[in-house]
Amino acid sequence: MPQPPLEYSAATHAGHKRDNNEDTYLSLPERGLWLVADGMGGHEAGEVASAIVRDTLLDQQHKSLTQAIQASHRAVLKAAANGEGAPGMGSTIVALRSRDDDYEVAWVGDSRAYLWTHTEDGGRLERLTTDHSYVQMLLASGVIEEAEVEGHPDKNIITQCLGSYELQEVKVDSVRGQWLKDQWILLCSDGLTDELDDEALARLLFRCRSPRAAVNRLMRAALDAGGRDNITLQLIQSPLSRRSRWSTLWQWVPHITGRRGPDLALYATALLSLALVLYWVAR
Repeated sequence: MPQPPLEYSAATHAGHKRDNNEDTYLSLPERGLWLVADGMGGHEAGEVASAIVRDTLLDQQHKSLTQAIQASHRAVLKAAANGEGAPGMGSTIVALRSRDDDYEVAWVGDSRAYLWTHTEDGGRLERLTTDHSYVQMLLASGVIEEAEVEGHPDKNIITQCLGSYELQEVKVDSVRGQWLKDQWILLCSDGLTDELDDEALARLLFRCRSPRAAVNRLMRAALDAGGRDNITLQLIQSPLSRRSRWSTLWQWVPHITGRRGPDLALYATALLSLALVLYWVAR
């Protein structure tokens, strides 16, 4: 018997400093496929590159993640050569495929995936991806220490991306795992992680009990911290997590205060008011 689609939530925002959004995402819960892509190359070119990556993954979803990502690299190169977008445009990607109780995460660039496990003692956040970045290379070679990474002036320089004309093929890294109960996987562009470090992410995730509430809280926190870049994130819930009827209902309730009780009360009041207005109009 096939499992129902995984519960998830997603959001994207241009941020406070950019007038366009070069990020994009794809959510296909019925196919068990999600991705976040962060485009680069200037106004219009970045969004073209990330859209090509998204559309190629959609077309190539029957292939492995690695094969589909390689195909998206070639598609961006071909588009630039044909005058679509701009020369030098590119995109990062982080993608999740979930099948039964297993998952795979694949990535190129510095968009990230995290595994969050709810526990009684505060939860556990694990970074599943390793940035393809200059600073990560310095860290791996021992030139800098972990404490120097966040403040490094070259933090946002990546060592490879989809569409890089210097690379015939990109190096797609991947990791596989098995879902446990009470787990979420977070996919995000660096607009989120540039504003919120891992400790802040864990603290915010611990306060939330649904992907939608967590996505809203993380987005607000990143924007409040500066929102200097485009911000995109998705949270996907383990298929082993039991969904209550209240949890399903909560996904449809607008998050006004961010607290379940007051938001349910406000939503119920609004529905009751609308019903009364319709009743009096119909009389």
